[in-house]
Amino acid sequence: MHIADNKGDRAIRERAYKLAESGKFEAVRDVERALIGEGWPNARRVMHSDYVMQAVEERCRAARASAH
Repeated sequence: MHIADNKGDRAIRERAYKLAESGKFEAVRDVERALIGEGWPNARRVMHSDYVMQAVEERCRAARASAH
C-alpha cells in the first residue's frame, strides 16, 4: 500500500497517533474531530486512509486497555 508521504500528511498521521495513544479518545472519529478542532486542514482526507484508520483504532484500543 502506498501512502502519500508529504510533510503535511505525515504530521497529521503523527499527531493522530499521539492523540490516540493519549487514552482520551474512544474511536477513530473522535481523533479525527480533535484534529479538525486543532485546525489540521487535511485531517479528514488523511484519516480516511484504511491504513491510518486501522493504526489509530489499534492505538485507541491499546491506550484504553492499558488504562484499565
